[in-house]
Amino acid sequence: MIGLGLGLLVGIVIQNFDVEVKGISTFGSIYVSLIRMLVIPLVFVLVLNSISSLTNLEYLRKIGFKTFAWFLGTTGVASLIGLFIALLFNPGSGIEQQVPEGFQAREIPTFSQVILDLVPSNPFNEAAQGKVVPLLIFAIFLAIAIIKVGSKDAKAVQPVRDLIASLTQVLHQVVKFVIRLTPYGVFALIAGIASRYGWETLQELGSVILTSYVALILHFVLVFGGLVLLVAKVNPLQFFKKIYPMLVVAFTTRSSYATLPINLEVITKRLHVSPRIASFVAPLGASVNFNGCGGIWPAIVAVFTAEVFNISLGFTDYVILVLVSIISSIGVAGVPGPATISTTVVLTALGLPLEGMAIVAGVEALIDMGRTAVNATGTTVTSLLVAKSEGEFDRDAFNSDKDDEELAVNPA
Repeated sequence: MIGLGLGLLVGIVIQNFDVEVKGISTFGSIYVSLIRMLVIPLVFVLVLNSISSLTNLEYLRKIGFKTFAWFLGTTGVASLIGLFIALLFNPGSGIEQQVPEGFQAREIPTFSQVILDLVPSNPFNEAAQGKVVPLLIFAIFLAIAIIKVGSKDAKAVQPVRDLIASLTQVLHQVVKFVIRLTPYGVFALIAGIASRYGWETLQELGSVILTSYVALILHFVLVFGGLVLLVAKVNPLQFFKKIYPMLVVAFTTRSSYATLPINLEVITKRLHVSPRIASFVAPLGASVNFNGCGGIWPAIVAVFTAEVFNISLGFTDYVILVLVSIISSIGVAGVPGPATISTTVVLTALGLPLEGMAIVAGVEALIDMGRTAVNATGTTVTSLLVAKSEGEFDRDAFNSDKDDEELAVNPA
């Protein structure tokens, strides 16, 4: 929290006095690169460790169904909240049509291309290119093969399981090394962002920023807080306090993948969810769970665009908007820039001009901070809900705050 506050203060000073910010921004970039360095090996090893430790595939099908049900359900609710708040606040009112020069709409990949991109033709090449989802699918296939072979001859796969378990421990230690840099990384990232955006940018599209954060906060408090209270049966305030270190990293890095290492630590060591549930849900959530990017944001941009270009939307359009948001959240799995693609799909489905995305592009980075925090929290909540339903949530340890393991991110 100290790093966050100091970074904001230094960023504002730099912006006002036109001071060079490259040095600070460079350290922030190094911090993000260190976290991303862990993503590929972490996803591969943890998914292998999680699934290969199971004794039957029926359990995998069960937790897989529950995980996707929560992901899609919360995305649908997020879209409804984004739509309602956008209609209430009317963020496009009074804004003239101004499209930045050089803007080009992102091309929407075809459904067949998305499916092809998810299938790993060369796992090593996919890993080298940083493609997480194909590697995730390869790890699942490999883990299922280990289970199959192990059911016939346990000794044949025991050395492989031992190797995976050892690699898991080593990677957890590397994660701890990187996490120790978090306060400094947060300071550098926030300082860079604060120095980049002046008051003029905020004033021009202030209504979009306000609408977005009201919707994000409502979803965070009402939906996530409600699920934690009513389904998991735990104190929401206690839950939010425990996940605070993850929120800081998500907010500043603006990357679900970069947040994955610390999210895993929070889920297992602060929420006391079993490692095998966390290792399955968290990597999957970083790839396909987009409550903020795929639910709230496309709805707000759609209403904003309709208002700016004086286009009327009816009830049928709103139904299409929500359904397309849910479906597109699956279709953008592994695609770079999921918020842009999801929004493009929604605007296209509603027949709205894609130039609306260009108008809000100037403040999207500021909103992306909140979107990513909501995305990551959705994955954390889903891990807790699935673990609770499977009896793999240690409630006593959760309620005992003194047992929380230090993550080297000071929440004070």
